[in-house]
Amino acid sequence: MKKENKWTKWLYYFSLAVCVVVVYKTLDSFPAILGWFRTLLDVLMPFILGVLIAYLFYLPCKTLETWYQKRKAKLLQKKARIFSIITVYVIAIIAIILVCNFVLPAVMQSIVDLANQLPGYYQSAIDALQNLPEDNILHKLDIASILDEVEGMDLKQFFRIETITGYLKSAVDFVSGIFGLFVAIVTSIYLLYERNQILQFAKKVCHAIFKTATYQRIGKYFSKTNEIFLRFISSQFLDAIIIGILVSIAMLLLNVKYAVLLGFLIGLSNMIPYWGAIIGVGISIIITIFTGGIGQAIWMGIIVIILQQIDANIINPKIVGSSLKISPLLVIFAVTVGGAYFGILGMFLAVPVFTVIKILVSDYVEYKNKEKSKKEPI
Repeated sequence: MKKENKWTKWLYYFSLAVCVVVVYKTLDSFPAILGWFRTLLDVLMPFILGVLIAYLFYLPCKTLETWYQKRKAKLLQKKARIFSIITVYVIAIIAIILVCNFVLPAVMQSIVDLANQLPGYYQSAIDALQNLPEDNILHKLDIASILDEVEGMDLKQFFRIETITGYLKSAVDFVSGIFGLFVAIVTSIYLLYERNQILQFAKKVCHAIFKTATYQRIGKYFSKTNEIFLRFISSQFLDAIIIGILVSIAMLLLNVKYAVLLGFLIGLSNMIPYWGAIIGVGISIIITIFTGGIGQAIWMGIIVIILQQIDANIINPKIVGSSLKISPLLVIFAVTVGGAYFGILGMFLAVPVFTVIKILVSDYVEYKNKEKSKKEPI
């Protein structure tokens, strides 16, 4: 017995030493490990993009598949899934071609023009502030020292056409990897076509690993999470397109400079709940003040706010359907926290993530209260 205890003791110390060495080598080689994970992420990026495309196209493919199955032609009924996938991708390609031919050139030209004009707008703003009357409130705020600090930052370097062109080129180079995009599209097509088999396999794996009750809860929350994310992402994207088009048309009628660019900006920012609308309209008003004067900026702000109210109270509820059932205070908190830790993507995905967390917490609290009421005597 003593000999066995001795060997057990030595085995314990040996295991502890091995763990310490492994932890030390891991921390010592952390940059190399991080580089390996980045390389792996680069390799898997086309497949990750394919999963994202398949996820975004899942709802329209499912809807079209149901529509094809109700047609009288037997070929459409039998090959409903294939026809639905083809239809969705054809519509997507047509939409991309239209955007590239009509919207993108106008937006790019506006960006280039704005980049060239911004240094002049910046200097005009400084001159206007320096020429204000002595009793103006801005002088009481010591605007001169603020301007000195701003000038010391050399903000003009951010507005040079070479700098912005370099940013755009990097973004285009990153997104337009032909081979990666091809792999992503092929992956998304296979995922959409074989989605039932993939889900069945995932269910079998979960059923084999977890207990029946746990397996049922996982299925329940997976379905609920999927429904929330699909409804939110698809509705916000469609709503952004609608509000972007409406705002662009309204600005064109008002002869606002960079109307398409500003409409595009407001449409994209509108995808972020609460803060997005404020940020998009605020930036547009500032740009319009420089390019068209305060009067035009006020009219533009009023009309855009009216359009956003119509969108918030009529268009968006029609698109979303049932509400996510989350309070405005929690939405503001979620967007703030998501933006602080994960940037723009965090602000966009914060609401559905917090909605899922809210459901999990509510169900857990309800479950614990039921368990507590069963144990307590009546």
